[in-house]
Amino acid sequence: MAASPATSSSAAMLSSSFSRLPDAPLRAPRAATVSFLFSPRPAALAAGARASRISPVVAAAAAAGGHQRLMGSLTNTEGLRFGVVVARFNEVVTNLLLQGALETFERYNVKKENITVVSVPGSFEIPVAAQKLGKSGKFDAILCIGAVIRGDTTHYDAVANSAASGVLSAGLSAGIPCIFGVLTCDDMDQALNRAGGKAGNKGAEAALTAIEMASLFQHHLA
Repeated sequence: MAASPATSSSAAMLSSSFSRLPDAPLRAPRAATVSFLFSPRPAALAAGARASRISPVVAAAAAAGGHQRLMGSLTNTEGLRFGVVVARFNEVVTNLLLQGALETFERYNVKKENITVVSVPGSFEIPVAAQKLGKSGKFDAILCIGAVIRGDTTHYDAVANSAASGVLSAGLSAGIPCIFGVLTCDDMDQALNRAGGKAGNKGAEAALTAIEMASLFQHHLA
């Protein structure tokens, strides 16, 4: 059957349209570009910015090829002298703490004649005695031992806070380590557990800290 005039006309127009397409090769679509508001800084610039924040002391050490690490020793105790300030209040606890500290000093070869024990009424009186010993120039470190147990009033908070800040102030004032070995517990069971019970002996731990800090000051920071 012969094609209708309308169909023939449409076919001719379609053929004419394809014949006018360009013969140029097809090109792959160009990848979309993404612009950043802030372009990344070069590595050298970033390194320079970091370097500008380094203190002169650290920068000098780095320029010298490394850094020094100063640390006290638990084995080099020759000649180290210690003062121990112990509170009599809650004596059942503080005696155990003192015993642990003295045994630790002996274990690490601190001579008995280089240890002076000073007894004071309570933990509130520890800081002033520690400061006096520290300023005497006879000791390399002061160990402060006491036990403050919470009661029904706010007296506990006043004594505990005063003892902690006072020992810190004593050390800063005297210029030697004053070690805080004062227990601050909710009840007697907690205190006894930390005076040789299942939680160890905090007096012994404080003595280790005193040895290390005394060694650090004596051999590196003198």
